[in-house]
Amino acid sequence: MNFMINLINVLYPILSITIVAILLLAMISIVYVSWRNGISPMPASAQARHVVANEVDRISSTGTLVDAGSGFGTLAVHLAQHCPGWKIIGIENSLIPLWLSRFYWRLMAAMKGASLNSITFCNENLYTYSYAEADIIVCYLYPGAMDQLGRMVCNRLTTGSTRIISICFALPGWEPARVITCKDLYRTKVYVYDI
Repeated sequence: MNFMINLINVLYPILSITIVAILLLAMISIVYVSWRNGISPMPASAQARHVVANEVDRISSTGTLVDAGSGFGTLAVHLAQHCPGWKIIGIENSLIPLWLSRFYWRLMAAMKGASLNSITFCNENLYTYSYAEADIIVCYLYPGAMDQLGRMVCNRLTTGSTRIISICFALPGWEPARVITCKDLYRTKVYVYDI
């Protein structure tokens, strides 16, 4: 019995320090990538997620959807649950949110019996990703990223083949086909663009 107590007394501080170090490194990683990207991962409100899902369903019942800057995966997972005919690709360049989004999707799929094949989370840069297969691009980015995404999309995609759905921030210089105001606390706007 004394051996076990001594072992616990030795291992407890080591385990505590290890856990604190891992959490500290995870936070530093998120802060560094957020600083480099110019924005931290920010989940969309439940109301905004519902509006986006309704727009995706209004556009079509099947296709490929790319979540540009998928963060912790809450929007992509919501879309997988509410838009079952879609193949969803989450693009994220911050490793901690990427790993958490993959874990979150596996957990939700196990709880709800969903297919794991409907979502893929990729460690990619949203500005260098091809988007060639995208029927819809969904994003919740900051204004500077929206400007860069708009220029990049104009250069890479065929006119009329893709739509962009943006939460909160408009594409500078673009005229949206639709603007939906959510009934959440912030009256979040969702912009729908035809390319």
